[in-house]
Amino acid sequence: MFEHSVTPGHVKSEDQHRHEICVAGRWMHDRGFIVACEGNLSVRLGADRILTTPTCMNKGHLRPGDLVVTDLGGRQISGERKFSSELAMHLLFYRMRSDVYAICHAHPPTSTGFAVAGRALDQALLPEVIIGLCQIPLVRYGTPGTPELSAALEPFVAHYDAMLLANHGAVTCGPDLLTAFFRMETIEHAAKITLAAEMVGTPELLSGREVAKLMAARARYFVEAPPGGGAELPVTSDSVEKEEEPVTLTRSELDALIDEAVRKDRARR
Repeated sequence: MFEHSVTPGHVKSEDQHRHEICVAGRWMHDRGFIVACEGNLSVRLGADRILTTPTCMNKGHLRPGDLVVTDLGGRQISGERKFSSELAMHLLFYRMRSDVYAICHAHPPTSTGFAVAGRALDQALLPEVIIGLCQIPLVRYGTPGTPELSAALEPFVAHYDAMLLANHGAVTCGPDLLTAFFRMETIEHAAKITLAAEMVGTPELLSGREVAKLMAARARYFVEAPPGGGAELPVTSDSVEKEEEPVTLTRSELDALIDEAVRKDRARR
């Protein structure tokens, strides 16, 4: 199991990290966040060493010896298997954010459904999500395993800890692997609740005042904002323009309005 409360992620041994990546892989598989050979996980071992999952393996059945070590340039240092084709996405986080020590990438079904539908999880609905993540933006589509995906992600990395990837899945980061995994759980939980709320009615958004109070409470819950400081606040009830009620007229009411307009026009001539 994880030693989250005992040993900070960046001072654990490589053997501990190997064990914990395998545990997190099983958790993601057991929760249905990944199937077959989907998803990938990584941990920063030091200034220039990354421990990551291999490609073409089910992440729910990994053994510590299956993992691969690379440098920040994506060159393999050790390991018999080949690293994930999406390693570049992980390296982008590590290069841009010195506070990040772990990455989770998965395809949780409900939140991926939002990503496929072109929708961010950016509404002010759940206090825990606002405190923990502010909001979960949608990153435009980039072909997995190519520089397109990194280019799409780059504007978001400094400002958010959890993101949806259009037509793809989700990615989270954290100071340790357990935090990154919890953030992936939070994305999927928020998506399920949002979907359920929309199925039974119209979700009631929190106000801007309530969101401000929640953001101010982050320090009390030991939540540190990403260093970029550019995260957008979620959509609130007072930032949504209410749609006007549709106007309906009977035929006789419409005829009366037309007659009145004609009379007024003749009177002006």
